Amino acid sequence: MPMYENILETIGNTPIVKLRRFHPKGATVAAKLESFNPGSSNKDRVGVALIEAGVRQGKLKPGGTIVEPTSGNTGLALAMAAALSGYKLVCTAPDKISKEKMSLLRAFGAEVVTCPTSVAADDPRSYYKVAERIRDERGAYLPDQYHNPANPEAHYASTGPEIWKQTQGAITHWVAGVGTGGTIGGVAKYLKEQNPAVRVIGVDTVGSIYAYYKAEGKLPPDDQIHQYLIDGIGEDFLPTTVWWDYIDEIVTIDDRSAYRAVFELARKEAILVGSSAGAAAAGARRVAEAAPDDALVVTLFPDSGERYLSKLNPDWLREKGLLEDWMF
Repeated sequence: MPMYENILETIGNTPIVKLRRFHPKGATVAAKLESFNPGSSNKDRVGVALIEAGVRQGKLKPGGTIVEPTSGNTGLALAMAAALSGYKLVCTAPDKISKEKMSLLRAFGAEVVTCPTSVAADDPRSYYKVAERIRDERGAYLPDQYHNPANPEAHYASTGPEIWKQTQGAITHWVAGVGTGGTIGGVAKYLKEQNPAVRVIGVDTVGSIYAYYKAEGKLPPDDQIHQYLIDGIGEDFLPTTVWWDYIDEIVTIDDRSAYRAVFELARKEAILVGSSAGAAAAGARRVAEAAPDDALVVTLFPDSGERYLSKLNPDWLREKGLLEDWMF
């Protein structure tokens, strides 16, 4: 193993592990474990790409300030890259993100501005709009992971080729949560260029817009858009980083199914993940149940469950109506 110049050089080449106990019969389900990145998430790949894009475009100068709306992991990736490059970072974050993520952002030197989750994306109090205000007030660079093509392009350049190589081209289904859309779309484009028959399935949450938009070609009625407890996936607006041309289908996973899968994975596979990975696993299993026995269904676990321990406990789960007797 080589000696690296800095921690960012260790990003990528994360392992893929079969989930034989989580889904023991029929098609094979496997997960790419992005917690093996140095910042413990798939957003490490994107953080570097977003900063490099800003420098290339002349929007980010030496010693400048970066501001980004984030549910945590992109902010952490930006914070690592900013610390090594001498940039200041301000993260606007919804108040539903875990305490662990908040503490990590501050530990890396980021300024964190919390914003209410229960407001529309275009509300001036939302974490998107607060980031825009800070950009204008401080002359900061706003990478905007929801609309910056550097986001999916990072996964096209790294995650996609890794999955193709690790599966030796045998992957038949690619299943991933849809948040900004960068992970699913970037990987999907690469895989379909290698084999157009690879089927791509996005995982959405109840209360989000993606499943309805894919089926109907328009946003759902307002009364179908509401808050949910799964972290990191789903949206109430359409990011342009969702590359719809490469997504064949969207499946919807509810809060209870996602959190149940989190505890199943911990007990059966000894893999502790967060709720977005739980949703991805539940979606992948649903796809595998309908697929031929020789299919290889690959999903991606974005980060580690250690970032959500303030939620993966009896008190929080009971408060949210998600606690089941077997969990503890």
